[in-house]
Amino acid sequence: MAKLTLRAESSCLFSPTTSSQSQPSSFVSSFRRRRLLCFPPKHKLEFRVFCSIKEKESIKEAKKVNGVPVDKVQRAGSDSEGDSGLESGTGEVGFDWDWPPWKNIPRRYKLIGTTSLAFVICNMDKVVNLSIAIIPMSHQLGWSSSEAGLVQSSFFWGYALSQLPGGWLAKIFGGRKVLEIGVLTWSLATALVPLVAGFTPGLVVSRILVGIGEGVSPSAATDLIARSIPLEERSRAVAFVFGGLSVGSVAGLFLAPPLIQNLGWESVFYIFSLLGIGWYVGFQFLEGQASWVGESIPRSQSTDMKKTWSTKEFGDSLKDVPWKEFFRNQAVWAMIYAHFCGSWGHYTCLAWLPTYFSEELNLNLTEAAWVSILPPLASIFVTSIASQFADNLISSGVQTTTVRKICQTIAFLSPAACMTLSSLDLGLPHWEVVGILTGGLALSSFALSGLYCTHQDMSPEYASILLGITNTVGAVPGIIGVALTGYLLDSTHSWSISLFIPSIFFYLTGTVIWLVFASSKPQTFSKTD
Repeated sequence: MAKLTLRAESSCLFSPTTSSQSQPSSFVSSFRRRRLLCFPPKHKLEFRVFCSIKEKESIKEAKKVNGVPVDKVQRAGSDSEGDSGLESGTGEVGFDWDWPPWKNIPRRYKLIGTTSLAFVICNMDKVVNLSIAIIPMSHQLGWSSSEAGLVQSSFFWGYALSQLPGGWLAKIFGGRKVLEIGVLTWSLATALVPLVAGFTPGLVVSRILVGIGEGVSPSAATDLIARSIPLEERSRAVAFVFGGLSVGSVAGLFLAPPLIQNLGWESVFYIFSLLGIGWYVGFQFLEGQASWVGESIPRSQSTDMKKTWSTKEFGDSLKDVPWKEFFRNQAVWAMIYAHFCGSWGHYTCLAWLPTYFSEELNLNLTEAAWVSILPPLASIFVTSIASQFADNLISSGVQTTTVRKICQTIAFLSPAACMTLSSLDLGLPHWEVVGILTGGLALSSFALSGLYCTHQDMSPEYASILLGITNTVGAVPGIIGVALTGYLLDSTHSWSISLFIPSIFFYLTGTVIWLVFASSKPQTFSKTD
């Protein structure tokens, strides 16, 4: 019986026969007077068909037909067949198949695509843990709003602790390896949550581990983008990668409610954990299909591309990082405060909006989740517009700093205005409030073409560490803000005071600091004595 295997080798084709007794070109068990045309090896996936072949022994080695070399056909186990002069044996017949379909895509685009998919899974886990599953978990375990806020905030303990180590590890070992380990860590820790949910210390530890795994991912992705993507494509690359967070929010909010209602809240943790493990395994396969070293980018498009982003060392040790120069730079402080302000509004809304919609609109779990899908769904659309807008301005000659300031100002003032309208007692119908909040939170995605590009603009070499610094401070609202919102809600029973007013304050002050001190001018950060 014929055996079919997959193997990457030289391409082989049958040459036409001139014999009047030639067989049809389709597969048969016996071939006569067939010659194998062997082409130079290529990185192609190939079918190797092992079957019984009868052929003449007159094929010559190293002979050329129409200028194409013909290699000797090697057969195993050939036996004589009487006086006919024919031999039967086992040969190999190769057939080219252009597979996998993504093999001709430039490697930097493969990198961006797989990284964005990791961020999709990242936010699926985060949304389920922070906003959807917490509702049935609170009811089952008898948590108050303060206790639920404390459990949710424990994620950010690990998230904050892993920012700087993640940035430094990405600089030393490369963002790819750090991202792999991060995805595997948070996926395994997510699967532990249902097992330890009834034991608060164990639940907190598992949530911290999820935070550590997800905490190293932004710095890893920033390192990959800074060293692999030219300036003219950077806004779109950042938007595509970090836009995966919005896609993950939509996917998580779409899938979680029916899973919880039909299989229980535990099911979402197990299923989303398997998605992360599947990504890890798939990334190993993809990595094996191509050499993940920095591909050649034209010099006119390159940005400090002398070092590859794979497993090469980028620094000798932690002491070589110019920490003092970072904190003496006003633009770095502007990024730190802007990141804190943006994270306050993002994390508090991410954690509490489904509960807000449920209580204010009297919606059940599924309906509240569907309404919560609207802001991230609109963000996907806004992100694509913002990235094109920013890259087009830069390509047309507008200063990069000016572009980043415009985008970040839109990202701050839009949600601030919409939250102000939502917090005032204007007698607006509930669904108009939902529409206003959706628009404001969607426009906050302009930050992906503002703040989140500035680290790479300032220093591709230290971009991952700079993001580690700002994201460490940016994780504090997740620890303080989420828990404080629950405490204020228990104390005041007012969503305006507990959720909206603090976010409005930080959005407005962040805008002022950003416009005055932010800069995207390249910095050397040379160490001084």
